[in-house]
Amino acid sequence: MGQQSLWDLEQRYEILAQKQDILIRLDSIIPWQEFRPILEQIHDKPRKSNAGRKPTDVLLLFKMLILQQLYNISDESLEYQINDRLSFMRFLHLGIEERVPDATTVWLFRQQLTSQQLVEPLFE
Repeated sequence: MGQQSLWDLEQRYEILAQKQDILIRLDSIIPWQEFRPILEQIHDKPRKSNAGRKPTDVLLLFKMLILQQLYNISDESLEYQINDRLSFMRFLHLGIEERVPDATTVWLFRQQLTSQQLVEPLFE
């Protein structure tokens, strides 16, 4: 087994595209950036300090919730599946080297959307 290169990853992505992966189609037809203004409302409260890690991108978390609903999986399973599946990483625009948000982050994001009553406007 040799060292993998960017070319190897691109070949695998091409195979997924040839198999007509539904996630590729969804990613191309849904205007994801239109959801950002609604999703950003969860950060409307003032921050006490700019110290610490930057918040996880809300669009990434939203797309993770979409995957979770499509495949009917738990928060823990979602975290595992994203780390395991190239098709999920590609849908989320995550590279192999990037950190996958953990199950608790996904749960907290869902709770924030619910408590701020943003779920309905997102699916309107």
